[in-house]
Amino acid sequence: MCIRDSFQAAPHAQYVSGHLHRFKERGCRRENMAEVPKGVPEHLWSAITELLDTEIAPFLPYLPGRLEVLYEDPGEGRMGITRFNMGHNELERRRKFRMGPGEVVILLHPELMDDPALRDHTLVHELLHASGLLTHDSMHSDLAEKIAPAPSLKNSVVLQRMRQRVLESLPERTWLCGNCGHAWERRRVTRPTRCPKCARPFSPAPK
Repeated sequence: MCIRDSFQAAPHAQYVSGHLHRFKERGCRRENMAEVPKGVPEHLWSAITELLDTEIAPFLPYLPGRLEVLYEDPGEGRMGITRFNMGHNELERRRKFRMGPGEVVILLHPELMDDPALRDHTLVHELLHASGLLTHDSMHSDLAEKIAPAPSLKNSVVLQRMRQRVLESLPERTWLCGNCGHAWERRRVTRPTRCPKCARPFSPAPK
């Protein structure tokens, strides 16, 4: 596996969290990252290996052949999770010395198969962790959003399902229009914007 300590200047630069970060490309050949890990779409792997180097993602060259992506419920309401087979301290030591992370498993919720955009965003989020970006900092979130932007609620069937499940878990609430006095019951996270009867902007009736 070719891992050098010297870098060449990157051919491009980008803004991450409002600061200019220059992503450098390894001076060695990157044939060790040409193999796409099993379960990772080629376009996502290509984008990740183009943007990252082993200075910020030291585990990246080790992932082909050692990473497995499985569609299983990660539990605790998560859409995805990355699991290493070692403790945090050992993982940080290996990251510091550019050593391999051992076997890595990413679990994706099976529901994501119905939502390609959210699946890609979630998978990239976890791939960045697997590559060595272990914390949820601004660089991690900005890179995930650049490589595979999260879909909006209206464009995501899974997010809509999740929202509906939350709404169904809420008790019904009575809303009373302060303009026409119409009362109705509805489960809502936020208050209504308009009265369904008079159609005027919603103004709650005084208590």
